[in-house]
Amino acid sequence: MKWFIYVVVNVIETLLRAVPVPCKTGLVRIGRPGRGSPVFLTCNYHLTVVRVKHALKGLDAWLLVANSKGYNVWCGATGGHFTGHSVIAVLKTSGIEALVDHRDVILPQLAATGIEGKTIREKSGWNAIWGPVYAPDIPAFVETNHRKTVVMREVRFPPAQRIEMALMWAFPFSIIASLLVFPFSLQWLLPLNILIWGWSLLVFITFPLYSGWFERTKRTACVSKYTVLFDFSLPPLILWLIFVFFLALWSVSLGHFNLLSFLGVSLISLVILLLLNIDLMGSTPVYKSGLHEERYLQIFLDTERCCGAGYCESVCPKNCFEVDAVHHTATMPRAEACVQCGACVVQCPFDALYFRNSKGEMLPPATVREYKLNLMGKRMVKTGIVIILLFSQGVVSF
Repeated sequence: MKWFIYVVVNVIETLLRAVPVPCKTGLVRIGRPGRGSPVFLTCNYHLTVVRVKHALKGLDAWLLVANSKGYNVWCGATGGHFTGHSVIAVLKTSGIEALVDHRDVILPQLAATGIEGKTIREKSGWNAIWGPVYAPDIPAFVETNHRKTVVMREVRFPPAQRIEMALMWAFPFSIIASLLVFPFSLQWLLPLNILIWGWSLLVFITFPLYSGWFERTKRTACVSKYTVLFDFSLPPLILWLIFVFFLALWSVSLGHFNLLSFLGVSLISLVILLLLNIDLMGSTPVYKSGLHEERYLQIFLDTERCCGAGYCESVCPKNCFEVDAVHHTATMPRAEACVQCGACVVQCPFDALYFRNSKGEMLPPATVREYKLNLMGKRMVKTGIVIILLFSQGVVSF
């Protein structure tokens, strides 16, 4: 029965991932935790909490659910909804301090874009440990005494996640399209929904085949963000023309062809198809949103300031860094994979990392820490203040 509920919740909330779905904050007991049991912390996005509890099954642990206003870990932390204040608040009000003898709290790695570990230590006395990106890796992370492998640190976009994103986009648009088409004729509902679901699944399932195209827009500032907004304008237009042609044939074969309703449905289908294609880069965890001008920035490593503490390597979701623990130095051998999330900038206690544009102008670490990104990629959201909605990305971290 529990498996059935888990599956149902996953299906329903995957379809609703475009909107925040909050759950109760506070302390959750997993198994029979004791005074030495690990303490995990996550956001109050309900789907994330359900998956984390499922991943922790079989362990004895404490789980703290902090307020993120219902946003998932990465979007919440990057957008200023899941903050250090949220973490400190739940640490101080949940009663966890009286239940354990240690002061180590394991945070989701993807929260490092907005939650500064140094601040947590200074203001709460708790030591922030960055856990793995994905909840299923938690048991292995615990068994290895909090040592993360390269795989545990890296975000990916496997088939299961791509299907989730396809469902997330297709479901609301199919509802909207059905409501718009209903006044014309019920005969248009089936073909229009086939187009929406089919195109959405096709786009995300075949992502590896065309993802290389994004490399051009990833670094090329001369490409307009409005070009990237509709990443593939030609394919959906071709598909739309084919759809309209067969729609006309199908309508004529039924003997119910009406020119006015046909034109109305054709226009609605075109708009929906283009909207489904909006900002594919931002719908993936492996590219910066096409709306965010920060995708043109590069991370600069100041070797004179760097002390090789390793925070950058621990929180980078694309494994761009390598740290030499003997010589206390860090390098970026895979800098081209950077998604400009800013986690390394936020966590470096020596301010040895910062964003820099092609003109050599820098975005100071203090600015990255204090001001978070809104939906349009502007740093206008001051930490702790909610200004604008963020769409869910293709990752549900713990």
